[in-house]
Amino acid sequence: MMKKIELHWQILIALILAVIFGIYFKEYISWVSWMGVIFLRALKMIIIPLILSSIISGITNIGKAENIGRLGLKTMTYYLSTSMFAILTGLVLVNLFKPGIGADLNLSRKVDINAGTDSLGETLINVIPDNIFSALSSNGQMLSVIFFAMLFGFFITQIDKKPKKLLSGFFNAVFDVMMKLTLFIIKFTPIGIFGLVAEKVAQQDDLMALMQSMGLYMGVVLMALAFHAFVTLPLIARFVGKVNPWKQFNALRTPLITAFSTSSSSATLPLTMEAVEFNAGVSNKISSFTLPLGATINMDGTALYECVAVIFIAQAYGYDLSVIQQVIVVITALLASIGAAGIPMAGLVMITIILTAVGLPLEGVGLILAVDRILDMFRTTVNVWSDSCGASIIASSEGEDLKVGINT
Repeated sequence: MMKKIELHWQILIALILAVIFGIYFKEYISWVSWMGVIFLRALKMIIIPLILSSIISGITNIGKAENIGRLGLKTMTYYLSTSMFAILTGLVLVNLFKPGIGADLNLSRKVDINAGTDSLGETLINVIPDNIFSALSSNGQMLSVIFFAMLFGFFITQIDKKPKKLLSGFFNAVFDVMMKLTLFIIKFTPIGIFGLVAEKVAQQDDLMALMQSMGLYMGVVLMALAFHAFVTLPLIARFVGKVNPWKQFNALRTPLITAFSTSSSSATLPLTMEAVEFNAGVSNKISSFTLPLGATINMDGTALYECVAVIFIAQAYGYDLSVIQQVIVVITALLASIGAAGIPMAGLVMITIILTAVGLPLEGVGLILAVDRILDMFRTTVNVWSDSCGASIIASSEGEDLKVGINT
């Protein structure tokens, strides 16, 4: 029986074939470009129900864990802080190195996304939708949808037990269905990437410039991830949590390697919990609360990657994002990373949310699809590393005697 080819190999093969087709068969590009169009339409189709169900489901499940106390406050503060540090690291490096400049994608039509840009105050006001159904059907009101989902999820936790159980079960079920649907669509990524990349290559006058930009883009993402993993998180662990970063790393080697190979923080969760408890010395009370929550909402690597990817796409298309638009990118990346599921390539779906929020063309996803699976392995490893550091830091703050402590 023939062994099934792994998805990342399918994507690599599709990429190579797409480049060849785009270079040598330009006159036949219309025969394959429809594949990319259908793939993008499928991604657009699942954005709203996926983000609604994931955020509402996540918040109601947090409510079940009764995270309103001191432990919950520490956990949420750590997760939101490290995700924001990660995003800002990516933001600085992508603006410093500007990997998309020079790609010149030769768009047949260009839209001035800076026209009519709202001020920061107007942007914050517009986060609150005056008509949620209008926001759900609009491409430019993703922040409003996320805001409503967060409110709706929170107030589900505040109602009587019977309707709370009913609504929580409903949105958990919807989220499960959306995850199945998302995974189904992701299976067609090689076909979508063939159509998208072949069309982009056929449009290029200078293919080498595009390839150089892609190489620099990968370099920026990996550099930002490395800085966050080897500088930011160890410093927080050392000086905030009194945790020895090197001991922490040695304690987590197995789950980190597993995260790298599977690109799934959720699949790695059992190994992470085992390592954090038995190797790092964190109590089950802390690990059973912080780690499942972290696998759901703490996506440092994903948030960083999404921010860099969106600004790279903007640069490649020749768009100059204003300060306000970059603030929107940062906020949306943070919120979208919370909604991202711990499965391979989930961040790719979330990128479409951020592109929509700042009015960038979704076709830009085709640029990063080719290298997404490779970067996914690195960013998932950073996600799991951050989760494990968080568990040890919070346990240390609760007075637990850790095996990875500075004085042990």
